[in-house]
Amino acid sequence: MDDAAIQELFAAAPELAPIRTKRMFGGLGVYSGDLMVGLVAYGELYLKVDETTKPAFEAAGARPFVYESKGKRSVMSYWTLPDPAQDDPDQAARWGRLALQAARRTAAAKPPSRRRRAS
Repeated sequence: MDDAAIQELFAAAPELAPIRTKRMFGGLGVYSGDLMVGLVAYGELYLKVDETTKPAFEAAGARPFVYESKGKRSVMSYWTLPDPAQDDPDQAARWGRLALQAARRTAAAKPPSRRRRAS
């Protein structure tokens, strides 16, 4: 999935605009403004979840992004776009909105970063 396909998929969700992608770790990070709302890895689109949205993704049959590093399995807070939404921009928009909400809540819960002073 490339940048153009992602743009097209979320065209029905103008509140996600501007959607952009950034290469990272052999895949793509998917951003709505400055918030990472998804990622593309191994040919699949994963969307940001939190404790509020995760049950909806689970109920829809989505799967978490899992990777292994140094023999340790890690489950990330990104889940696949549910199958019915893969080819339906209206459904994709619904899931994209949930990802944006999760990303906003996650960002709001983080303590403000401390900037280093120039020496």
